[in-house]
Amino acid sequence: MNKNFDQLKPALLWKHFHAITRIPRPSHHEAAIRQYVVDFAKAHGLEASIDEANNVYIFKAATAGYEERKGVIMQAHLDMVPQKNNDKLFDFEKDPIEAYIDGEWVTANGTTLGADNGIGVAAILAVLEDDTLEHGNIEALFTATEETGMDGAFGLKGGLLTGDILLNLDSEDEGELYVGCAGGLDANITLDYTAEAAPQSGYKAYTLEIKGLKGGHSGIQIITQRANANKLLCRLLNHTKVEYLVSSIDGGGLRNAIPREAVANILVPEAQAACFEQDVAEFESTVIAEFENIEESISIKALPSKAEAEIIPQSVASQLVKAVVAAPNGVIKMSVEMENLVQTSNNLARIVSDGKCVKLQSLIRSSVNSEKDALGEAIRATFELIGATVSLDGSYDGWKPNMQSPILHAMLASYEQLYGAKPAVRAIHAGLECGIIGGTYPTLDMISFGPTIRYPHSPDEKVEIASVEKFYDFLTNTLKNAPRK
Repeated sequence: MNKNFDQLKPALLWKHFHAITRIPRPSHHEAAIRQYVVDFAKAHGLEASIDEANNVYIFKAATAGYEERKGVIMQAHLDMVPQKNNDKLFDFEKDPIEAYIDGEWVTANGTTLGADNGIGVAAILAVLEDDTLEHGNIEALFTATEETGMDGAFGLKGGLLTGDILLNLDSEDEGELYVGCAGGLDANITLDYTAEAAPQSGYKAYTLEIKGLKGGHSGIQIITQRANANKLLCRLLNHTKVEYLVSSIDGGGLRNAIPREAVANILVPEAQAACFEQDVAEFESTVIAEFENIEESISIKALPSKAEAEIIPQSVASQLVKAVVAAPNGVIKMSVEMENLVQTSNNLARIVSDGKCVKLQSLIRSSVNSEKDALGEAIRATFELIGATVSLDGSYDGWKPNMQSPILHAMLASYEQLYGAKPAVRAIHAGLECGIIGGTYPTLDMISFGPTIRYPHSPDEKVEIASVEKFYDFLTNTLKNAPRK
């Protein structure tokens, strides 16, 4: 593996990014990365503080001759999504990411890379370190725990930021400027049950396993129509005509990652075992055909296993399976105003049993608040029909595009001057922090942009090296050419 990051440009950015990959920073475990940023500020004589929501703030004064420029806030989040391949031994709270150069990309060995949003963090630190750059007053805002609920953005208080422009560095396609984003809503579902003793004889135990799916970011990749492991698992159980008992179920992971894997430990009558195995094989063939050119490595297997001591009551398991099959998932509605933009979606992200209850979690996204709320109620109704308790939590609004934005027009001109082409102007079907920060600071003029990152929130995550250099040059040029007050 090529790990010579010293050869990459811009050197300051890659220096910081490589250092960041060595610091464990999954959501809710960000103390070390916060300390890295604070220590950096102190080492460079910059004012730094940490607020009650664990956001880090740094200020750097304007260079001579740029005092009349509008103040610019550069913003990125400190945490990363901890996802790994099943066969990878890795502790995200202790182990450094094994980042390496793979041709034209930087990626990681069997885990998420953390380019989302480590590249944004590194870019801000590089700007703050480089005293040769020309700019007005700049503020750096490093937010906490974005990936699991945008806690830092929600906890940001008024009165801290003084700038006029917010540059969010958390987008994932170079050459695109984002001027709007989706809002979000969590559906948290609990289905209680009293476990029963598993039958002692007459049944064969299997681990029903769905794996090999691509997964990915539940906002950005939802438009690709990738398979959801939780939906496939319950679809298979609902499809088979063989009687079965469910001992346990565990599918998906983080709320904002499309489920790549799901397993259920089940019991099948011995007399029907061969029929069940045939059902599974046929179902695998069907799903592979359905997802041709979308998923290349689907694996659906019934593996003989050791029987567990308890089962979920058959009536509860049957109702659960049917509710998951019925629950809305994936793209629900496309925008009619902006081409190729998902307007409303749901990601049925998590299903797990613990011997007392089954917990499920969905992340609903929409740029239309009424549609977001209506989809939440549809999911609530689906699961309340089987006796589950459903809470709809963590609602946040989207960010409405402003096509008359002064910084948008300045950046369009700057990009065309640098690269001879106009960047695309888009909205994103993901929950950028701009919407939340803009609620606290409603006068901010906001843009989101970044380098090209592929497969974020999955172990296939990678960032294009050439796009990082273009992104950084565009950032520094934007700072230099920020509108006057």
